[in-house]
Order: sequence, then C-alpha cells, then structure tokens
Amino acid sequence: MSSFLHQRPIQNPFSNAYPVSPRSSSTSQRPISIFSPTGLIILLSLMVILGVFVPWSGMPVATFSNSKKASSSLSKWRDYTLAEAASFVAKNGTLIVCAVSQPYLPFLNNWLISITRQKHQEKVLVIAEDYATLYKVNEKWPGHAVLVPPAIDSQTAHKFGSQGFFNFTSRRPQHLLKILELGYNVMYNDVDMVWLRDPFPYLEGNHDVYFTDDMAAVKALNHSHDLPPPGKKGRTYICSCMIFLRPKDGAKLVMKKWIEELQAQPWSKAKKANDQPAFNWALNKTAGLVDLYLLPQAAFPTGGLYFKNQTWVQQTKGMHVIIHNNYIIGFEKKIKRFQDYGLWLVDDHALDSPLGRL
Repeated sequence: MSSFLHQRPIQNPFSNAYPVSPRSSSTSQRPISIFSPTGLIILLSLMVILGVFVPWSGMPVATFSNSKKASSSLSKWRDYTLAEAASFVAKNGTLIVCAVSQPYLPFLNNWLISITRQKHQEKVLVIAEDYATLYKVNEKWPGHAVLVPPAIDSQTAHKFGSQGFFNFTSRRPQHLLKILELGYNVMYNDVDMVWLRDPFPYLEGNHDVYFTDDMAAVKALNHSHDLPPPGKKGRTYICSCMIFLRPKDGAKLVMKKWIEELQAQPWSKAKKANDQPAFNWALNKTAGLVDLYLLPQAAFPTGGLYFKNQTWVQQTKGMHVIIHNNYIIGFEKKIKRFQDYGLWLVDDHALDSPLGRL
C-alpha cells in the first residue's frame, strides 16, 4: 500500500512534462516584439531562408521558359523563306543583297555602316550561309537574314581558292535568280566593299544587268558602257562582286547561263575555280541577247586601281562611290588595308550599324 501511495503519478502524454508556474506561463504567452532580440533573430532567419531557397525554387521555371522562347525563335528563323524575307525587306521593289558566312561578320558590319550613311540599310537582306550567321543577324536585326538550305561549312567557305569558297560563291547566281523570279530588282555586293556615296543614281536607264570592270587599267572618264572586249583568256574580266539586276528576261537568262557555266567548270585541286570566270562566260555568251551596262570606272573602281594607283585616285577625287577591297587575299590584310585608308569603320562607328557591336 505504501509503495502504491509513493508511486510517481502517470504523466499525460499530451500535457507538459513538467509543471509550469503561473509566471512562466504568462511569459510564454506574451507576444514577441519584432524589435526584441528574439524577434530580430527570427526576422533575420526568415530573410536568409527566403534569400537562399526562393531563387533556387524559381530558377527551373524561368530557365525553362527562356529556353522555350529561344527555341521557338530559332525555329522561326530556320523556317523563314526567301520569299517571306524579300517581301519583308524590299523597298520600292528593290533589295540589296549579300551572302555571308560567320567569319565574314566583321566585314558585314563594316559594309552595313557605310550603307546606313547613305540611308539604304532597310533594303538590305543578308543571305546567311550558316545557321550561326542566320541567328546572330536576326537576333540583332529581326527579319533581315535568311538561309537558303543547305547550310555550308562556314570554316572553309572563307578560304579563297578552296572548294569551300567555290561552293560558297557558286550559290550566288541561284540566290539572285530566285529573287528575280519573285519580281524584285536586286543589287548584289560582296561585303569587303564600302559605300562612299549613293550608287542608285548611277543605275541609269532600264538595262537588264549592270556590272563593273575588274581590270586595273585606267579608262577614260567618258568610257563606253558596253561590255568590254575579251582579254587574253578569251573572255572579259568583269567583277561578279557588284551587280545590279532588273527582273527581266535578259537578267534571268544571264543568271541561268552563269549557273550552267559553274556546273560545266567545277572546282578541282588542279583547277581551283571560283564563280567569276563563269560569270564572264555567261555575259560573253549572252551579250547579243541581253541589255548590258558597264558602270563608270571612276565611281566603281576595282581594288587593284583604287589602292594601287594614287595618282588616279587624286585625279578622280570626289567621284568614287563604292570601293572594293579586292586584289588582296586574307582577312587580316584586308582589314589592315581598310584601316590604312580610313575605311575600317567598325572600331569607332559600330553603333551606326543596324547590328550594333558584334
């Protein structure tokens, strides 16, 4: 009996293990002030928890959302057609076209700056020869680049004389023919060019094909606008890098003949062809059927004349319209030459380009 009387009372598992005095109970029920030490500690703890865990919890959703948007944008440009691009870009039925692979992007930007100064940049359509160029240009300047499949290997396309370079340049008449068949006037430029003045006033009359002579021999200022006589190789030496075409049967005939000549003279290790001889054969073989027009040399000089005959440059000062940085091979050499003549614009004027800084 005595042991029973002295046995420890059984604790209610749902009650406090130990009795609580009225004073301590009163203290525990008192609201905690945010300015008390305990309140500040709790507030600081909440801030740490929110700062650490909330960004991580939201990141997967944001990342997925951004990734989805980027993927949708890339798909949009991958499916963008030449017809859609031409319709979007053309002004007054005219396009200015270049064909570019990724290594040429600095030259593209330099060329665009010079065109912007003449207020013709909105007519420019960049035919991207690889997806990197397509996405980069449309990221910076939506709608102004299109890729006509298949894409080429951009790493070999810039090496003059290589099969990659031939494959790159030989697509040019195909692009131009498609644009003509869509009904547009089209000016083609290589991007190693710089505009000093507006070339459109020089496109006199309503001829089918306008072009420039690539010979460095000086012509009279009032020289003929007819196709020059053939040279030692039995053909002319017209440049395929600056062409203006009207959507007429004559221009289409020249483009089709150019394509045929390229197919008849494919690239080989023994004969490292490019597109220009084929263009000249096309002009020579269609000359009697097409209305051709040779642009004035003083306005559209070849690089072999402009960069190598300073006497002529001084004599024709103020007449130059588009300068072509040819007669030299290599990116670095071309850039250095442009820099020496004050024609490398991207270093100081990149923000004048629709692409901005690349």
